[in-house]
Amino acid sequence: QVQLVESGGGLVQAGDSLRLSCVASTRTFTTYAMAWFRQAPGKEREIVAAISRSGGDTYYTDSVKGRFSFSRDNSKNTVYLQMNSLKPEDTAVYYCAAAYSFPVLTPSFYSSWGQGTQVTVSS
Repeated sequence: QVQLVESGGGLVQAGDSLRLSCVASTRTFTTYAMAWFRQAPGKEREIVAAISRSGGDTYYTDSVKGRFSFSRDNSKNTVYLQMNSLKPEDTAVYYCAAAYSFPVLTPSFYSSWGQGTQVTVSS
């Protein structure tokens, strides 16, 4: 398993931007595809975006396409989620996760998870 630590969440207004970061503690970061999930109160955890091992391929859920951008820096064992034009419905705890396959949309296939970072978007 991989230890993942997220950062960058916060309270913002609708239309603002945030950048989430997730650092992985592993010597084999490039063997993992990565993803961001989110979970709002009373709702199931849902995938937001995923990225392949090289970073050359990405997946986005429909509700964030055109607003969010997922990238990775394998030299720093870090992935980033740039979130622009935030909406109140983006409010959730955001989790970083690692898997051996891409794209994997189901949480149960991810072997490692971060502790989560809260994103709150006010209207």
